Amino acid sequence: MLKLDILVIAVHPDDAELGCGGTILKHIAAGKKVGIVDLTRGELGTRGSAEIRDREAEAAGKILGLAVRENLAIPDGFFENTKEYQLKVITAIRKYQPEIIITNAYHDRHPDHGRACNLVTDASFLSGLRKIETFEDGKTQEPWRAEILLHFIQDVYIKPDIIIDVTDHWDKKVESIYAYGSQFHNPDWEEEPQTYISSPEFIAVVESRAREFGKVIHVKFAEGFTSRRILGVDNLFSLR
Repeated sequence: MLKLDILVIAVHPDDAELGCGGTILKHIAAGKKVGIVDLTRGELGTRGSAEIRDREAEAAGKILGLAVRENLAIPDGFFENTKEYQLKVITAIRKYQPEIIITNAYHDRHPDHGRACNLVTDASFLSGLRKIETFEDGKTQEPWRAEILLHFIQDVYIKPDIIIDVTDHWDKKVESIYAYGSQFHNPDWEEEPQTYISSPEFIAVVESRAREFGKVIHVKFAEGFTSRRILGVDNLFSLR
């Protein structure tokens, strides 16, 4: 079993890089084991294909230095928060036993993001119930509930509950985003249909949001997260 410190569960390949790539890099640099589970292959994306996204996700994972990345291949666009998909997520959580889970935003312009948030939130709780049985390699999994569940912030502005300085890791975060050459601004894909996220302005918005969050805590770049429960710290000097 590969036990992780942080597991990012995101509905589309590239969501994790956009939402918390800097935070992933920062914690890996600090010696933590971090992995990503993508719920879908993003097969409904306007540009590219599921096979291309698979390759891009693998390349992005290498840039980030992930301990593991896997895809649950849940249908893109049409999934619901059902028992079937909850059990898939529960199985992944129990497989990696993370202390912290990070997932999609509460709500966003893309309906998959909010539905994924609810799916992962419910599965994160249910994963701790011993009477729910799941299996890996024919063996019964132990119940597991992460200590902390956080949500990154996506296109729609949501006020963060915590902000993390990612200044030292910003350039590599951007590199991991551009590993998705079919999705974001790329002159080699000019013949493909242009989308909201394929414009140069989209990455500028991502950067401006990170600068805005950074300004709040007096750093250059930061990522913001929300939590549905109140978070605590060991002492006041951990705050900034």
